[in-house]
Amino acid sequence: MTACRYLLRLILGTIEGMTPSPAVSAAGTLAADHPLMDGRTADSPLITAYRGGKPSRRPVWFMRQAGRSLPEYLKVREGIAMLDSCLRPELASEITLQPVRRHDVDAGIFFSDIVIPLKLAGVGVDIVPGVGPVLDKPVRTAVDVAALPKLTWEALEPIREAVRLTVAELGKTPLIGFAGAPFTLAAYMVEGKPSRDHLGPRTMMHADPETWNALANWAADASGLFLRAQLEAGASAGQLFDSWAGSLGLADYQRFVASASSRALDHVRHLGAPLIHFGTGTSELLVAMRDVGVDVVGVDYRLPLDEANRRLGGSVPLQGNIDPALLSAPWDVLEAHVREVIAAGAGAPGHVLNLGHGVPPETDPDVLTRVVKLIHSISPE
Repeated sequence: MTACRYLLRLILGTIEGMTPSPAVSAAGTLAADHPLMDGRTADSPLITAYRGGKPSRRPVWFMRQAGRSLPEYLKVREGIAMLDSCLRPELASEITLQPVRRHDVDAGIFFSDIVIPLKLAGVGVDIVPGVGPVLDKPVRTAVDVAALPKLTWEALEPIREAVRLTVAELGKTPLIGFAGAPFTLAAYMVEGKPSRDHLGPRTMMHADPETWNALANWAADASGLFLRAQLEAGASAGQLFDSWAGSLGLADYQRFVASASSRALDHVRHLGAPLIHFGTGTSELLVAMRDVGVDVVGVDYRLPLDEANRRLGGSVPLQGNIDPALLSAPWDVLEAHVREVIAAGAGAPGHVLNLGHGVPPETDPDVLTRVVKLIHSISPE
């Protein structure tokens, strides 16, 4: 057996006579002064809906609410690179808090980026304006995977500090932590940059499944540790984003991806915080995405919530799925759409309003505030 293959099998725990090592990192339960434990957020509208209860008001938050659509965000980010802003705790906290102050949303979403675990592990990566995440060197061979550095708990201290600062200001409003799902993170690593069709990782799955599995497991552990840092520091829920899973068919998702997503979540299941799984273009994968073991399934704008609930057998609360394109439509059109989304989600065990993707950068912030007011004005049933 070659040295690099041996290292890969060590990573996978598949050498003959070796039992696979558990993916869960050593950790305890949430601290007594955690917002979920001390009474600050456990009965909030968001957490109540995530747990299938009846909230005091309809909860709503927006993916990418902390960012490009807010003038105050553009002001504080001026002259600061994206990844640098994520790693300055005071700045990341301030950006997270901005949309909560402005819109009265029912949660903050932690301001960071899915490639931050790569950066903190020592992988060369940057966010190139107008392009997205770009790696210094793509990861495409067994040798490349075996050479990847390990993300350490100590390296995540800027993330924990940013979360601590944020929850101290949020009070009874929950903070949602997040991480990139292993497929999306690994897809960036294989391609070395954003891709339209993700041919590189899809080819690797079939042409070199051992290398793919090792890479997916590396990404799972990096994302899982990143999410654990946020939850233990004070986030009240965690969302796994699989932005590119929609490029996969169901069979490939189940065979090559689901176990890695489950492995990422294994790092945080024992903490007891609600876990959400969201992907774009994943209408045909919803059941498989639920089955990795989550409490809530996010639905993008392509599938009505009543149909999503039918496919999922009414088994979990849903999150979504206002079409971001309608944020720039006339108000009467947008209001009718929001009411339709609420009606479509009524049959689910719980429903948190959100967009079916992120806030477009050209969105008028006042429109988001108006949407929140509309949603809060409609009594939960």
